[in-house]
Amino acid sequence: MTPIQNADLHCHSTVSDGTLAPEALAERASANGVELWALTDHDEIGGQTRAAAAAKACGMRYLTGTEISITFINKTVHIVGLGFDATNTDLVEGLRRTRGGRDNRAMEMSEGLAKVGIKGAYEGALKFVGNPELISRTHFARFLIESGVCRDTNEVFRKFLIEGKPGFVPHRWASLKDAVTWITGAGGLAVIAHPARYKFTPNEEFALFTEFKAHGGKGVEVVTGSHSVPEYATYADTAREFGLAASRGSDFHSPDESHTELGTLPFLPANLTPVWELLASRIQ
Repeated sequence: MTPIQNADLHCHSTVSDGTLAPEALAERASANGVELWALTDHDEIGGQTRAAAAAKACGMRYLTGTEISITFINKTVHIVGLGFDATNTDLVEGLRRTRGGRDNRAMEMSEGLAKVGIKGAYEGALKFVGNPELISRTHFARFLIESGVCRDTNEVFRKFLIEGKPGFVPHRWASLKDAVTWITGAGGLAVIAHPARYKFTPNEEFALFTEFKAHGGKGVEVVTGSHSVPEYATYADTAREFGLAASRGSDFHSPDESHTELGTLPFLPANLTPVWELLASRIQ
């Protein structure tokens, strides 16, 4: 088998908070030279059959994927799962429970926005939702932009959807142990997504990686859409320090919103073990 370099193992479709269908994402990834692809919708695996079929039709290899929301040290952290059995009962049920709290949270977000004069935010956000179980801050952001309240996503989050602002409502997700156990129990590999985004202190980040590895986690995103070039090097060193495999993914959501296009990131730094080498038997 030809060695894989252009793998994109992190993106989102209309099944969660992306704006393109799985089939359109597959075509876009293939057009950009992606050799190995994974669709990693938030807390959802309902698009996996479509994504795998679309990848095959485009001539790409495929790994099953999802991105699970967890709470760690009172922050939301994301754990990507790759190469799992998408019919595994524990994984399917765990994801269902994780999705369950989103609607109540969305109603509270709408109430908070109404208090500062922004009416109908819940109904407005629903217009952008492909899967009502997965209504999120991204959908509220699209409503606030469409209605002219804000110019772009950055302004929405800065003014309304981060801690201390009117539309922010915390949510208690699954635990780190839950997410890693569901993924590994289904035969997959767990990956810490975009670690630089969490802004942990060095001690907090050390705790995250230590606990993640203790629960059976095997990988970390090194090259990802929200990391800077210096952060590629930082998390390459972290991967080596903790003996973790390295992953690569754009975190693409939308042609209009995403800063990084599918398949266009730099390749992984040298002297790292790509996660796909550990998942060779799971590649479709």
